Amino acid sequence: MKIFPAIDIVGGKAVRLRKGNYSEITVYSDDPVSVAEDFKASGADCIHLVDLEGAKSGGTQNFETVKRILSLGGFFSEVGGGIRSLETVEKYLGAGASRVILGTAAVEDEAFLKEAVRLFGRRIAVGADIKDGLVAVKGWLENSALTLRDFSVKMQDIGVKTLICTDISRDGEMKGANLELYRRLTEEYEMEIIASGGVTGIDEIKTLRYSGVSGAIIGKAYYEGLISLSDAIAAAK
Repeated sequence: MKIFPAIDIVGGKAVRLRKGNYSEITVYSDDPVSVAEDFKASGADCIHLVDLEGAKSGGTQNFETVKRILSLGGFFSEVGGGIRSLETVEKYLGAGASRVILGTAAVEDEAFLKEAVRLFGRRIAVGADIKDGLVAVKGWLENSALTLRDFSVKMQDIGVKTLICTDISRDGEMKGANLELYRRLTEEYEMEIIASGGVTGIDEIKTLRYSGVSGAIIGKAYYEGLISLSDAIAAAK
């Protein structure tokens, strides 16, 4: 199992939101590149990057910051937030991203999703961000009409190979991940499942590993010093 330490970006800064609430924002660093360098020093070989402004409104407001992080090299990198056109997909892949994450676009623009999967295959991942039992869109500010089950079946049928599932109710709460949710997803679908939201402790990482999850995203627990990134990487192996 892979560990993906996360950098969420607003205004060129590394931040975290609480349950996706843009009014509850904490700035952890004015220099996200140095944060990525710290990840590398701890042994990380994967990284999860999100342009939160892009996720909210579309566009690539923090592209230059993301590009600088990607230029460090040495990471399997996934980038999300506001990727709603083939042009933007190509922009991030061309900048060095290993894969891109489609969220709102995967829900609202099936034709685009299918074309992206056709052209780029495994370099396309889809984010399933769950709020009140439904898939959320537009930076988690709105709910779609799709349940997680309906959405997951649809993504698998389209040919998506990686599903990044976030339980929004756990995100930034540091109360533990929804382990049962991720166990169920790994059992029911052939896609690789990446767990996100509330991953806090080493025991959780071990449980996720044994459940068959292919990756886990670590955010606030790292920034708050509740989990050692090097220990998390070791436990995931």
